[in-house]
Amino acid sequence: MSIFARVAALGLAALLSMTAVAAAQGYPNRPIRLIVTFPPGGSTDLLARAMQPYLEKALGQPIVIENRPGAGGDIGVDAVAKAAPDGYTIGIGAAGALAVNVSLKDKMPYNVQKDLAPITLLTAIPFVMVSGPGFSGKTLGDVVKLAKEDASKLTIGHGGNGTAMHLSAELFNHLAGVKIPLVPYKGSGPATQDVVAGHIPLAIVDIPSSQAMIKDGKIKALAVSSRERDSHVPDAPTFIEAGIPDYESIGWFGLIAPAGTPPDIIKKLNEVFVAAMNDPTVKQRIDQGGAVARPTTPEQFAAFIKKETDKWAGVIKAAGVKVTN
Repeated sequence: MSIFARVAALGLAALLSMTAVAAAQGYPNRPIRLIVTFPPGGSTDLLARAMQPYLEKALGQPIVIENRPGAGGDIGVDAVAKAAPDGYTIGIGAAGALAVNVSLKDKMPYNVQKDLAPITLLTAIPFVMVSGPGFSGKTLGDVVKLAKEDASKLTIGHGGNGTAMHLSAELFNHLAGVKIPLVPYKGSGPATQDVVAGHIPLAIVDIPSSQAMIKDGKIKALAVSSRERDSHVPDAPTFIEAGIPDYESIGWFGLIAPAGTPPDIIKKLNEVFVAAMNDPTVKQRIDQGGAVARPTTPEQFAAFIKKETDKWAGVIKAAGVKVTN
């Protein structure tokens, strides 16, 4: 490369850098599109709408929520990955689309590490193993004992093949050294209802769909899947406390932007969304939805995604789980 070409290249790089800085300094000056990767009314949508008033006030611009459901969240995340990296299209992605689906599916439309910029983890949602009135055991230890005697006499319902609840059940079987048959349902609600009715003895479901029936004594919470006890079912031990070392499985949602979004914009979005997560009104609405606020730095969120990706890749491979595209 000639000296003139080098000077021109350096000049272009400097110009692009100054343009990015200028854009970040004036950001935002128009509405921001927030892509929600699941349908209206779901946990992701409720999270976005809980934050929306705070974000609009803090950023001084409308936050336009756009629901882009499908393919376990992949369609919405792909829309974020392919958007202009200017901070005006961001999205809320879930564990499946950001860390799990890459191991479940033969082909992905985007590469999380190359095509996305993590901004912050937002919330975590633990799951709970519940037992019905016909189950003879009283603890998670009883489940393991009965399974080792004859696993075919037990079943664990879950919210559908490839869901976080399905993988939570696979992780339990793997770490407990048992092979309890798993039964897929179309969501937590139907699985919970079948436990109540006595059609299946056990299920791993989300807390919002089961909390009322646990409180009423119709089903029993044997263990929660987070590392710490959950305030929504305070009497239930964690899987770790109940004798399954290293067990942790949570559903989670995080904020992402297209790769190449200027660092100053990422920093600003992180600061505003973290502040929203710590706002008492927003936290109350998140808590009512059965979730826990877990804001992080962009670097912490990137490391978390990597850790979750590696963890579930191992579980999926060991269990031989696969979902067709």
